[in-house]
Amino acid sequence: MSRPAPVFASVVSVRFDADADAKLSALRRTKFVAAAALAFCVLVFAVAKSLESRHAWLGFVAAFAEAATIGGLADWYAVVALFRRPLGLPIPHTAIIPENQNRIADNLGRFIEVNFLAPEPVREKLAEVDFSALVADWLADPNRAADLSRFVGRLVPQTLAAVEQSGLRGFVTSRMLEQIEKVPLAPLAAELLSALTDDRRHQKLFDEFTKVVGRFLSDEQALATMREKIREELPSLFNLFRADAYLLKKIIASAGSLLDEVRADPHHPMRAEFDLFVETFVERLRTSKQYARRAEKLKRDFLARPELSALAGDMWDSLRLFIEQDAKAPNSMIRDHLATMFVEVGRHLADDAQIRADMNQGFIVALASFVESQKSGVSKFIADQVKRWDLAQLTRLIEMNIGKDLQYIRFNGMIIGGLAGLVLYTAERLFLVG
Repeated sequence: MSRPAPVFASVVSVRFDADADAKLSALRRTKFVAAAALAFCVLVFAVAKSLESRHAWLGFVAAFAEAATIGGLADWYAVVALFRRPLGLPIPHTAIIPENQNRIADNLGRFIEVNFLAPEPVREKLAEVDFSALVADWLADPNRAADLSRFVGRLVPQTLAAVEQSGLRGFVTSRMLEQIEKVPLAPLAAELLSALTDDRRHQKLFDEFTKVVGRFLSDEQALATMREKIREELPSLFNLFRADAYLLKKIIASAGSLLDEVRADPHHPMRAEFDLFVETFVERLRTSKQYARRAEKLKRDFLARPELSALAGDMWDSLRLFIEQDAKAPNSMIRDHLATMFVEVGRHLADDAQIRADMNQGFIVALASFVESQKSGVSKFIADQVKRWDLAQLTRLIEMNIGKDLQYIRFNGMIIGGLAGLVLYTAERLFLVG
């Protein structure tokens, strides 16, 4: 039986355990004892057979020794045939392990894939690990958090530089603008304003507006400007009697009084008018096609403004420059904040059992899915690795680990064979000779 040609051009050495020498010595001792026991059986058989004519009871001894020798030889053949050809003879179905290295490798890979990497065993094993506790303990350690912050601090500038050089910045910007252009502005604005009016928060905005108007009416420069406008509109005769000052005073007094009334009365008619205005405007944003067209035009005009692109570019450059300079600083503000944040996250995670349970479940799902997707590759890797092992070393490794136990089969074979021979010899003497 010829062994298939090797699949791999290179042969990989098998790594032996640290106690390989001790195992090999124990195997050799056991082999020696088994061989000595077999030789002893042969010697006993020869002596007993030669003296059987003078001492009849030695026939029983000879029968036992003869059968023990046969059993020992048969089991020696069986054990040796696993690893090599007995006496170097090309006997079929011997050297089983060397001749079937590739098949053993494939079966071993499939066995591990089916029995060890199946979804249920993997999930059960992963469920025994508290991943979130490990993460929490790791992050809560200030030294580890500082190490992680330094790593992130070095990584961020490199990432920004890579984004800048790869053109990813322009790609992301263009994709963002495309997505923004696809979002209808009018319905979105209507929803935002509707959320603002649900709790009458728009009235707070109205109050702020009245405060701004009140401050404007008390501003000396604004009053001077208003008086000048009134003077320009009045006939010259009225200006001789300082009618502009009188009218301005009346206007300011009336407006101030009205603003005070509005601020003091939550049910003032002007507030109701403002409510109606907001509700009407929101409804038109929702339903009016004209408002929708105007909103879309406003959005397009805004996005097309070169000032917007320049502003975004300046913001990006400023952010990148700040991060790069901060990363080089010995007392980096970003690193300090990151380290503090990591420690706080670790402590909060340790205190929140629900989040830890959710995280653990997420780890289990993610890792189990990963193992499921990669288990065929693991099986193939194991099979390929076994196929590449040096055949002589592989045989030696297997024999070194299980050969000692296999030698006891030889002892058992001699004992069982001897007892069987003794029983048969006794039966022969009782029923045939007697």
